[in-house]
Amino acid sequence: MTISQVPLSRRRFIVGAGALVIGAYLPSTGALARTSAAAAPGAPALDANAFVQVGADGIVTVISKHTEVGQGVYTGMATLVAEELDADWAQVRVVAAPVDTSVYKNLSFGFQGTGGSSSVANAYEQMRRMGAMARALLVQAAAQSWKTSAQEITVQAGRIRHAASGREAGFGEFAALAATLPPPDPASLPLKDPANFTLIGKAGGLHRVDSLAKTNGSAQFSQDIHEPGMLTVTIKKSPRFGGRVASFDASRALAVPGVVAVKQTDTGVAVYAKNTWAAIQGRDRLRVEWDDAQAERRNTGEIYAEFRRVAQKTGVLAKSHGKPDEIFDKADRVIEAEYTFPYVAHAPMEPLDGYLFWDGESVRARYGCQIQTLDHKQLCDLFQLPPEKVQIDTILAGGSFGRRIDLGNPTLGPDLAADMAAAAKAIGPGHGVKVVWTREDDIRNGWYRPMILHRLRGAIRGGKVVGWTDTVVGHSWTLNSAMTALVVNGLDLMMVEGASELPYTFEAFRCDAHIVPGKVPTTSLRSVASTHTGHAVESFIDQLLQETGQDPVEGRLALMGDAPREAGVLRAVAKAANWQGARVVDGRARGVGVAKAFDTRVAQIAEVSIGEGGIPRVHKVWCAVDCGVAVNPDVIRAQIEGGIGYGLSMALYGNITLKDGVIEQSNFNDFRPLRIDEMPEIEVIIVPSSEKPTGVGELGVPTIAPAVGNALALLGRPRTSLSLPLHQPNRDAGV
Repeated sequence: MTISQVPLSRRRFIVGAGALVIGAYLPSTGALARTSAAAAPGAPALDANAFVQVGADGIVTVISKHTEVGQGVYTGMATLVAEELDADWAQVRVVAAPVDTSVYKNLSFGFQGTGGSSSVANAYEQMRRMGAMARALLVQAAAQSWKTSAQEITVQAGRIRHAASGREAGFGEFAALAATLPPPDPASLPLKDPANFTLIGKAGGLHRVDSLAKTNGSAQFSQDIHEPGMLTVTIKKSPRFGGRVASFDASRALAVPGVVAVKQTDTGVAVYAKNTWAAIQGRDRLRVEWDDAQAERRNTGEIYAEFRRVAQKTGVLAKSHGKPDEIFDKADRVIEAEYTFPYVAHAPMEPLDGYLFWDGESVRARYGCQIQTLDHKQLCDLFQLPPEKVQIDTILAGGSFGRRIDLGNPTLGPDLAADMAAAAKAIGPGHGVKVVWTREDDIRNGWYRPMILHRLRGAIRGGKVVGWTDTVVGHSWTLNSAMTALVVNGLDLMMVEGASELPYTFEAFRCDAHIVPGKVPTTSLRSVASTHTGHAVESFIDQLLQETGQDPVEGRLALMGDAPREAGVLRAVAKAANWQGARVVDGRARGVGVAKAFDTRVAQIAEVSIGEGGIPRVHKVWCAVDCGVAVNPDVIRAQIEGGIGYGLSMALYGNITLKDGVIEQSNFNDFRPLRIDEMPEIEVIIVPSSEKPTGVGELGVPTIAPAVGNALALLGRPRTSLSLPLHQPNRDAGV
C-alpha cells in the first residue's frame, strides 16, 4: 500500500479540547472509534483515531501504530514526526494506537502489527508527512492570527516566530485555530532535505521517550494490572504437545487460600485466584490425568533422524541457476556439511500475560499486543462478536523476540489470546481475568523457533568455489496459521529466507526445502529464518574458503560482485577490526559473518578464545551495519548490541530438547541466557547511507553465531560441532 492510499488528510477537531488532530478520522462505529488514551497519568483523554495531536498546552502526542517491546519504536515514531514538525523534544509524548487496521496498518504487511524489523522502514515517509501537515497548519494559523504571510513564519524547537514583528508563541496558542483550517494535501507538502535534519541521524541528542516511565516505575506492563474484583488465572496444560485433559481433581487446589474456582477450559484446566501466588500454588496442587493419544512422544534425536532421511532427496525448489548437477559431477572436489538447529525458546524477560473483561456483550483486553489485527480477529471469533464489540488496549511489553506474535494456529493449539478468552468464558461474564504465564510455562509450554536441518554441498574446481546446493528441512511455523500465505506451492518462504538468495555468486546454485509436519508449536524468532540460514551459509562459505586456501574476508569479497552493499559492510568491519587474516594470536582467533536480512546488510568479526571448562569466550565483536538512513543512531547501536547478546545466548546455550515428547528445560538454570560478565565489548559501525531506512531490530542476531563458530574452527573445534548450540550448558549451574 502506498502512502497516498492512506486517508491522511481527514481530521477531526476535538470539541472543547483546543487540540489539533492530524491523521485519519473514522465515523463513530462503537468501541473502536471511541478508543481513547492518555498522554500521561492524569492527562485529558485523547481521541486516538489520529497520528499526531497538538494540545492547547503545547504537548505533541504521537499515536504509534507499532508496539513498544523494548526496541525503541516509540522513540523512532516520535523522531519522524518531531523532525518535520520542528517540535521541542521535551514536549513530545507517545501513546499506542487502538486496533483499527484501515488506519493503522503496517504499510509493509497490510495489517496492523509490529515485526520483521519493519516499523521505521514502513512509517518513515508516512509519519514525516504527518509532522509536516501539523507544522503547515500551525504556521497557517499563526500567519492568520498575526496578519502576515506564512512565508514569514519560522518554527524551531516548538516555538513559532515572526522575526519582523518580534512575535513568538508555542504550538498550544494556535492549536485550536489550526484545527479549523482546511488541511493541505499531505502528498504536496515538501519534506526536509536530510542536510537540514536536526533530530534524524543525530547521536547522543535524544533521550528515549519511554525511559523515564520505565525508570520511575510509572510505566505499566500486563503484570502491573490490578483491577477491582480481578481474578488471576493460571492454566495447567499437558506436558506433551497435543495432549488433552482426560480428568482432573480440583480438591487440593481449592483448599489453597485465595483460590476461588477451578474450571476445565478449551486450553487446559484453569485455576482462578485472588492473587498470583495463590493461582500458582493452586495449579501446583491440581491433579490432572492426560490423554496423550494424539500427543508428540518422540525424542529430539528421532526428529533429527527423520530430517536426515528427508534431506537425501531434493525438496521444493526455492531458487536455482546454472546446472548444479553437472557442475558437481565435473568438480575437482565436493565438500558436504550438515548443520542442525534445535528448538529455541524466545524467553522474553516478561512472560506472556494479559487482562480481559467480558460482560456478555463486549470484550475489552489490555496487554502487550504485537499483531493487533490477528489478535483482534481471534477474540472476535472466539467470542462470536462483531469487531466493534471487541477492543484491545495495547500497552508496553517486556520483550518479545517473536514470542508475542500470536498466530492463532488451530493445528498446533492455543496461545495467549485463546487462553484469555477460554478463562473468561469458563468463569462467565462479569469477571475481569488476568491470565499469567510463568517462566516455566513459557519454556515448557511455549512456542519455539522451529527445528531445522541444512544439508549443504559445495563444488570446487581449479581452487575456486563454483557450485553450491542447500537442502533445508524442518518445521513450518507459517503453515496452517494466519501467515499461511507465506507458503507458496509447498515452499515456506520464511524457511529459506537467507538461504535462497546469497551475497555470493557461483556458476551453479540451488536451494530447495522440505516441510516436515510436527506437533510442537513453532513461530518466528528474532531474525526469523536468518537465525539458522545466516549461521549455515556463513559457516559453510568459511569452510569452503578454508579448503581452497582463501582468506575469509578477501575470499568473500571476490564472490560479492553482485552484492555491493554486503561488500561495503564487510570492508567497513574489516577496517574497524584491523583485519590481518585468519590466524591465532595469543590463544585468540577471529571469525567473520555477513548477512542480508530485512533489506539491511550487516557484517561482524568476533574475537574468541576457549575459556574455562571449554566454554567459548567472546572478547570483542565489531559490527558494521548498512540500514539506509539512520533515524536514531543510539537506538540502532542498542539494538545491534542487544541482538548480539541474544544471538550469543542462542549460539552458546540455546537448546530446547524433547524426551518422550516432554520439554526437558524449565527455566534459566537449564536454558540459560548469556550472563553479564560474558557480554563482549561491541563496536558498532553505522555505514552512512542516503537509502530509505531498513530494519535493525533483528540484525545483531544472524551473523554472531557463524562469526564465533568460524573463529572456533581456527582454534581446533571440528566443523561438525559448530551447529547450535556451540556449548552445552551445565544443568546444575544455577541462574
